[in-house]
Amino acid sequence: MLTGLSHLALDARSWPFEQARALLTRVLNQRFDNHGDRDLAATLIHRGKAGEAAAQFPQLLDRPVLFETGYGPSGLPHLGTFGEVARTTMVRTAFRALTDDKIPTKLIAFSDDMDGLRKVPENVPNKEMLTEDLGKPLTVVRDPFGTHDSFGAHNNARLRAFLDAFGFDYDFQSSTENYRSGRFDQTLLKALEQYDAIQAVMLPTLGPERRATYSPFLPISPKTGRVLQVPTLERDARRGTIVFEDEDGSRTEVAVTGGAVKLQWKPDWAMRWTALGVDYEMAGKDLIDSVKQSSKVCRALGGQPPEGFNYELFLDENGEKISKSRGNGLSMEDWLRYGTPESLAYYMFQSPKSAKRLYFDVVPKAADEYLQQLDAYNRPETTPAQKLDNPVWSVHRAGPPAAGSPVSFSLLLNLVSAADASEKAILWGFLARYIPGATPETQPVLDRMAEFAMNYYEDFVKPSKTFRAPTDQERAAMQDLVSRLKALPAGADAEAIQSEVYEAGKTAGFEPLRAWFSALYEVLLGQSQGPRFGSFVALFGIERSIALIEEKLG
Repeated sequence: MLTGLSHLALDARSWPFEQARALLTRVLNQRFDNHGDRDLAATLIHRGKAGEAAAQFPQLLDRPVLFETGYGPSGLPHLGTFGEVARTTMVRTAFRALTDDKIPTKLIAFSDDMDGLRKVPENVPNKEMLTEDLGKPLTVVRDPFGTHDSFGAHNNARLRAFLDAFGFDYDFQSSTENYRSGRFDQTLLKALEQYDAIQAVMLPTLGPERRATYSPFLPISPKTGRVLQVPTLERDARRGTIVFEDEDGSRTEVAVTGGAVKLQWKPDWAMRWTALGVDYEMAGKDLIDSVKQSSKVCRALGGQPPEGFNYELFLDENGEKISKSRGNGLSMEDWLRYGTPESLAYYMFQSPKSAKRLYFDVVPKAADEYLQQLDAYNRPETTPAQKLDNPVWSVHRAGPPAAGSPVSFSLLLNLVSAADASEKAILWGFLARYIPGATPETQPVLDRMAEFAMNYYEDFVKPSKTFRAPTDQERAAMQDLVSRLKALPAGADAEAIQSEVYEAGKTAGFEPLRAWFSALYEVLLGQSQGPRFGSFVALFGIERSIALIEEKLG
């Protein structure tokens, strides 16, 4: 599926391929000391001979190209979690196509579950128990739900179930396990050696009060089990230890290895990049400065910061940044009540470096644009190069379905409105006539969309429906339209119907003509816009449409 595409991927213009090409340059520069070998490997890959390059240069196979996304398990997965994993997966898929899938890749979903619990979430039971555990690592905090060994384990399980539900291919890793197993030990010792260099990066970014007590090392109290933000009083790089003042005032010495300490989050990020060899990680625009600081620390540790980019944040209906604590904007659960995961992934694909509104009214548009792109992808005249740049190629990880839905989301919404449908069986009564032989089993995408359309209509369209009486001009045009519809031959298709709708509007002198279509929707359906009216009539039925018009004309 991903082989034989490298020559196309070289010229693909969509952002995942731009990122993949930059990543390939990094990988080649990093794994070849000899420029001649590097250039030869690049030439072979660019000629679609990645397999030959891998056979000739085994360093390309030494380890997978590592993609990473991070997750804070103090809460449940959300839209940001989905967006970051989905976008990173899009770049990974593009990289696999660019290299004919001959250079191994891996995506790590990394959980910062060794962080101390800072506050008790509002949406959990047994808050008193969590209050007692404040400050302890999340993998030590007791699980308020009583289903796992810790609160961190509970939320990690939720993260994995969340990612699995969307079919993501990933390797889950726990911060706690990496610290305690010794995997980070070598880099932690390096951080102790480079203590002054890390401080030189971090201290200028802090206020005077925090600067006076800041240490990149956060010891875990042997007595209370809490993660402490305290100064490092002494350090011994030879022994690999630091000394700090514990909560009871006693001076305590601990090793920086084996999970006895963790790092502050920016040095921790840099340490992780270095220890794991992360090649690619993206982050939100609000973390631009953090990426810069972590990159400097990474270099001080002897590592190379990963490739990546900073994506824009989502905005609510008022253009304000979406905040989990404020609850503004659209949640993951909200989107999946009204739209498919594919439409959400499509929305994430679009212009990741531009700020976008994430509110309820974007769902129908995203749903229909996704279907339009899928239709374009599957047209016989679409070239292989065009397929690669089509968003659905990235949305479906190089394997888009052969068909979408024969009915748009907006058209379904209007059908629900006109039919006042309270269950899918009512909609299928119309859909089966409009699409001969169609059933929920033969049209699963359409069946799912019908349910989404009913949910959206019930929550947003129905409460805001406002009908109005027609003007004299509109009344005359609608009476003319009724006559035209009655004169149509049996079985007239949407195009023939649309032609008559146009003629009725032109004859009535509507200028611009879109005012005629607005009038149809405002008078007949109580809303200001909708899909092509001819398609709606074909779906709803000519006789039913005539009856609807005559009812509204009184």
